[in-house]
Amino acid sequence: MSEVGLGCWQIGADWGNEIAKNETEQILNKAFESGIMFYDTADVYGDGRSEKLVGEFLKKNEKTVKVATKFGRNGDIFPDNYTQKGLRDGVEASRKRLGVEQLDLLQLHCIPTEELKKGAIFDWLRTLQKEGKIAHFGASVESVEEGLICLKQDGLQSLQVIFNIFRQKLVKELLPQAKAKGVGIIVRLPLASGLLTGKFTKDTEFDENDHRNFNQNGEVFNVGETFAGLPFKKGVELTNELKELCPENMTLAEMSLRWILDHDEVSTIIPGASSPKHIEQNAKVSELQPLSNELMQTLEDFYTKKVHSHIRGKY
Repeated sequence: MSEVGLGCWQIGADWGNEIAKNETEQILNKAFESGIMFYDTADVYGDGRSEKLVGEFLKKNEKTVKVATKFGRNGDIFPDNYTQKGLRDGVEASRKRLGVEQLDLLQLHCIPTEELKKGAIFDWLRTLQKEGKIAHFGASVESVEEGLICLKQDGLQSLQVIFNIFRQKLVKELLPQAKAKGVGIIVRLPLASGLLTGKFTKDTEFDENDHRNFNQNGEVFNVGETFAGLPFKKGVELTNELKELCPENMTLAEMSLRWILDHDEVSTIIPGASSPKHIEQNAKVSELQPLSNELMQTLEDFYTKKVHSHIRGKY
């Protein structure tokens, strides 16, 4: 699969203002034209809207692209009503919306740690795999602890994690163990909700229905999913310092995405896009030269000394 994928949360319209259907089609088509071969969605993105739109796109490109979806955050199930029937019904609904006989990759969607520890849900996934309903299964997790729990499960194909210059804890333990077990790493929030584009100031305001407004302190879901868990103003301050470390021939966003790909445990990054113009810029990062060892060390030191103590939430 391509090193740069596409996160499809935005096209579900749960992130900021709803993107019109024709613009969504342009985003997906531009991604395909740019060589992006991996698309990440979920049943709850827009209450199925994202899966439906990706499904329409799949009708033209089914044999050449891979689509991952998720299960486990639906209000009827989360946080404590997980059953084999619920999983089976969820898979059937996703298959219908995507228009496929078999899901390429089904990921548990940040389900509670205790549910992961029980392990029964992984047995249910293996049953669906044997039946041919899903080709592979993985898990989207919120912490190193949860990732390590999942790695104990036979047949796990992938882990989806929050990983970026502002969130480096995974480097020491989780990434090496995943590599040793042959488990792929899918990176969400590679630009820390846009912080690492460098375009925000401390006075930037977000739309009322944008999670960067209503979840800045974890009011609705895990604070780590918004600005990588950093308080917004501190994040802007740190971002401005990072700009000074950029190579002359790179933007901050390019350096940030390249930094992730320079960890060979990473399979793909899934930045989102609210317009087609962002797609080509993201896709080209795969072709950039790796960052120097000196810069990689500088960025590690930057995180350790200036960032780590400000991260909030599950990690």
